[in-house]
Amino acid sequence: MLYSEVIIAGGGPAGSSCAWKLNQSGIQTIILDKKRFPRSKLCAGWITPKAIKNLKISEKEYPYTLLTFKQLNFHFYGIKIPVRTRQFSIRRYEFDDWLVKRSGASVYQHTVRKIRKERSGYVIDNRFRCRYLVGAGGTNCCVYRTFFKQANPRSRKRRILALEEEFKYDYHDENCYLWFFENNLPGYFWYLPKGNGYLNVGIGGNFTSTKNKGETIRRHWNYFINKLEKLSLIKNYHFSPRSYNYYLKQAAENVQSDNLFIVGDAAGLATADMGEGIGPAVESGILAANAIINGSEYSIRSINKYSFFDILFPWRASSQ
Repeated sequence: MLYSEVIIAGGGPAGSSCAWKLNQSGIQTIILDKKRFPRSKLCAGWITPKAIKNLKISEKEYPYTLLTFKQLNFHFYGIKIPVRTRQFSIRRYEFDDWLVKRSGASVYQHTVRKIRKERSGYVIDNRFRCRYLVGAGGTNCCVYRTFFKQANPRSRKRRILALEEEFKYDYHDENCYLWFFENNLPGYFWYLPKGNGYLNVGIGGNFTSTKNKGETIRRHWNYFINKLEKLSLIKNYHFSPRSYNYYLKQAAENVQSDNLFIVGDAAGLATADMGEGIGPAVESGILAANAIINGSEYSIRSINKYSFFDILFPWRASSQ
């Protein structure tokens, strides 16, 4: 049985940020992830200057594409509102692989199925043992389901269902567009260019509100694709979108139990206004690592509930 002081279940931005911080302090850490890196990951891939600063990423040194937007084009009920800012887009295929390698942690391809508590720590599938266990496995994280589900129940009203696709496309418009509440959607559509000729388009909406209206996210998707065609942003492309779901940040803050921690989407930390998850994931991973390093309380209270402040005032980004 393989032992490590800390095991992190999940190698996304939350897990790799936690491992990176722990290894800087000389704490033995391994990451378990069900996929082999690099791997595809459903996510718009929008990150803020605050996330860049928390990760101490130099834009010049980052080896992959980091597309910069100096303006975001918001549309509210058909009214266009351009907002000057400084934001970035990344490809999760590249970004996550780089982060997990930079963390310095040993990475094992393994799907976590069963966890039991022992006096000296935790045992995972009778193969791995640790003193501290960090759940960073996303919405369906096994650590959350096993130890936190009852103490930290998720409100269905905070559940977001998304459809998206990322693909190579010879786009002619390098601007980022976001359409809110159009077609009576309780959410928004996005058009997000990326480096090296990739484009990400998607839709995210409140699951409960959509269902209560007798609508489906697929119907809104079809409306959106027709809109992109009419705007000549995309022409003659056959879409094959994939779906995923996550939870917006809510009041519940039961994110630590003894030497157990949950971070990122496992803790349901996406921002309430934009559903942005990478920044909160990174913050939570670093906060959990600091709690382990210092033997202190782990809390997510300092993580902002909204993204809009970071959009309007990107130069005021603080770091953990």
